[in-house]
Amino acid sequence: MDSQQPVVQSLLENDLYKFTMWQALLHSHPDARTEYRFVCRNSPAFPLAELRQAVELELDRLCSLSFTQEELDYLSSLRFIKSDFVDFLSVFRFQRRFIQVGVEGEQLTVVARGPMVHVMAFEIFVLYIVNELYFRRLGGADAALVEARQRLQAKIALVRREAADLGGAEPFVLTDFGLRRRYSGAWQEEVVRTLAEALPEHFRGTSNVYLAKKLGLVPIGTMAHEYLQAYQAFGFRLRDFQKAALEGWVQEYRGDLGIALTDVVGMGAFLRDFDLYFAKLFDGLRHDSGDPVAWGEKAIAHYRSLRIDPNTKRLVFSDGLDIPRALALYRHFKGRIQTSYGIGTDLTNDTPYKALNIVMKLISCNGQPVAKLSDAPGKTLCEDQTFLAYLRQVFQHPAVPVPAGGGS
Repeated sequence: MDSQQPVVQSLLENDLYKFTMWQALLHSHPDARTEYRFVCRNSPAFPLAELRQAVELELDRLCSLSFTQEELDYLSSLRFIKSDFVDFLSVFRFQRRFIQVGVEGEQLTVVARGPMVHVMAFEIFVLYIVNELYFRRLGGADAALVEARQRLQAKIALVRREAADLGGAEPFVLTDFGLRRRYSGAWQEEVVRTLAEALPEHFRGTSNVYLAKKLGLVPIGTMAHEYLQAYQAFGFRLRDFQKAALEGWVQEYRGDLGIALTDVVGMGAFLRDFDLYFAKLFDGLRHDSGDPVAWGEKAIAHYRSLRIDPNTKRLVFSDGLDIPRALALYRHFKGRIQTSYGIGTDLTNDTPYKALNIVMKLISCNGQPVAKLSDAPGKTLCEDQTFLAYLRQVFQHPAVPVPAGGGS
């Protein structure tokens, strides 16, 4: 990897759900102010604080970029992207004053603070900037990629072998969700290109909008936790924030982008809000924490209780998947509900090096704390324990351990 090459090549190289949430929030809450913070949750090979100067330089470069006309034309071609949002992006530039980099001991700190429609898109860029700088510094790229290519070919062989045996009307479908934690930009492109060529009947696209455009693939994504979390601070009764967020999404996209995220306050609380109205309007649900089999069974039972045929809906699994686990879930749910699998780190950062577990999450909106109550121990996210306790009480959510540094 070229240590002098800027990490970010294009503002289009972001996850699709950043653009879709960005548009929805620009239209509904353009004056919201938020704070995002970076956290590394595992032990890197060297202190990430040593990357501070390099991260500062990459952020300077990021803030000098703007969308090209070709990129804007591509976004305009996506039927759910509206012309006024493209007009906004045509004059958009990241403002360096809204993001600060520092160190606390051996820890790297990054805080983005300002208008939500100006700072929310920093997240993915910060994560893959840190990742690529980290792996550049570790060196040994040639040997790492030799091993990574062998592992990728083994995954392709596994899909071909098992999918042929499984059969069924609904094929095994996987998507690349690996932008934020990739080994490098060049490696992600190689992975995505290889999968598209080797598994055309199974590989359906990528969350990386830049690569989708470049390789002629489908960009994949809808919403993330920050979209629903922000509604905790938008003036709705807290008990109603989830319904307000889902309604806001329905009004913005009117049938497009119909996969709802379920784990901001736990699957049980989500299903209490996901009534017949929403169940008919949304195409399906996305899993991102907790036991995936138990979650899927709850989703199927919920659809049946509403007299909706589960086979008309889709479950998207995206919680730390690898190919064997995705195939096991496919076997379990085949013929009962449609499924697809978003795989990230295991596709774009499966090398001899240990991957970083880094996140950059929304922690406050309009001066109020916001929180994610996970169904999995260790993934609850909140810095204000009083608000977290209140949220648990409102949504009847059991307490789960909160590790130092927040959740993912």
